[in-house]
Amino acid sequence: MFKDKKVVVVMPAYNAAQTLCRTYNEVMAQEIVDLVIVVDDASHDETTAIAAKLPHTVVHTHANNLGYGANQKTCYKLAMENKADIVIMVHPDYQYTPQLIPAMASMIGNGLYHCVLGSRILGGYALKGEMPLWKYVSNRFLTLAENIMTGAKLSEYHTGYRAFSRELIAKLPLEQNSDDFVFDNQMLVQILWYGYQIAEVSCPTKYFREASSINFRRSIKYGLGCLGTALLYRLAKMKLIKSKLFPA
Repeated sequence: MFKDKKVVVVMPAYNAAQTLCRTYNEVMAQEIVDLVIVVDDASHDETTAIAAKLPHTVVHTHANNLGYGANQKTCYKLAMENKADIVIMVHPDYQYTPQLIPAMASMIGNGLYHCVLGSRILGGYALKGEMPLWKYVSNRFLTLAENIMTGAKLSEYHTGYRAFSRELIAKLPLEQNSDDFVFDNQMLVQILWYGYQIAEVSCPTKYFREASSINFRRSIKYGLGCLGTALLYRLAKMKLIKSKLFPA
């Protein structure tokens, strides 16, 4: 709990057996997390079996692989059903340090923000953590283009380390979003659409063989999806189109 607010960590998992326990142990070491929700998107390894043995954990397994965005939809649905006041998404691949959970939760729990991102760009942690150069350059280009089209000033839109208030999750039309990786981006742009401020904290990160990643082809698809989302936002703001992503 944080100031009588229930803190729930959600983990969208896929083939995370090698790193799940390590991530979970560090999450629970922060001492404010009430519940962990692991959603296994039809992994081929022992992710579900390992998660089922963890205390204070709700485990849900998709019968078929539905995609990263669909995984998050299930995560947030279960978090709301379990009466979460603060929801923090931590990838179970141990790429992001759970040690920032108290700081992110406090920014929401104290009523300062409804969304907090762990940014790999602030402090120069992306390259220090050995993010591939092509991913770093793509990140910077996409972020610049999206900031221009949305009018925001975020350091990055592509981190998977995020904290939300219950109010915010209840407000967003998440079911309209993609079931693929661009879900992350659509969710942030929806938050901007509704006029919420997004806070960022500097986040150390690391890249290693077990850390999840998408290949170059899917990265291209993701990048085009991000640009398309930002363009839809701008056109909807100008009242030139209507979009289910950005309802009036």
